[in-house]
Amino acid sequence: MPELPEVETIRRQLAGHIGGRTIASARVLDPLLVDPEDPSAFEQRLEGRSVRELRRTGKYLFIEFDDGEALAMHLRMTGQLLWTPAEPDGPTPYARAVLGIDDGSVVTFADPRRFGRAWFLPAGRSARTRAWGKRTGVDAMSPRFTSRHLGASLERRTAAIKALILDQRIVAGVGNIYADEALFRARVHPRRPGGSLTPAEVRRLHRAIRDRLRMGIAVGGASFDRYRDAHGSRGGMQDLFLVHRRQGEPCPRCRTTIEKGVVAQRGTYWCPKCQPLEMGETC
Repeated sequence: MPELPEVETIRRQLAGHIGGRTIASARVLDPLLVDPEDPSAFEQRLEGRSVRELRRTGKYLFIEFDDGEALAMHLRMTGQLLWTPAEPDGPTPYARAVLGIDDGSVVTFADPRRFGRAWFLPAGRSARTRAWGKRTGVDAMSPRFTSRHLGASLERRTAAIKALILDQRIVAGVGNIYADEALFRARVHPRRPGGSLTPAEVRRLHRAIRDRLRMGIAVGGASFDRYRDAHGSRGGMQDLFLVHRRQGEPCPRCRTTIEKGVVAQRGTYWCPKCQPLEMGETC
């Protein structure tokens, strides 16, 4: 699933191509993408809209229009937003919607598994807040995501720390990849109860989350499955993983063999020496 760095990479690329431009045409090829809205009505609502900017919260991307409304998109597991300078020569595999831009370029929403969604959000802060509800908490790259905020969210929580930082209501944007990488950097076992972390561990984890997300953004995200950026290129984060997907390999810090298990119903990787389950000294 594209996580914060992948969606932020796409946001920055698309902002450079379609920011300030107009959507000249819209085709919904898969009604499920915009369900429950009628595809024809959805197309009509898009055509002629001027793009003010592109924003992101957690894993959600927003095309903000100059009248205050927005098109919200969630790529889910395998969604892609692909920009081309002109109409592609042939059909894009798994295309679900196509936006024609007034300069002749094209943005295609492709998604093999068809889990991605797109919908409109209303103009106005109060209306937008009501429509958005409590879908996400504070964005992991926002100034509001502080170690104090993280610590307060973990107080007296008995759930595994990995499950808690995957909870988008606590911190928006962290997924399976970056949770594993951040917990390793912070030397915290993914199964530790969230409320058991010391203030020092919370601070380390907060720094590690931000560090790994920044690194992911810097290298264009992680491409070990279907993720591609808006230009169809692979990211580079998969080449920099410290523990994720490295089961059986030596820990880059202490050379202990990296282990894999299941935490929060996700494949999870950790170093048993650097990240002991019981509180105490690490290597």
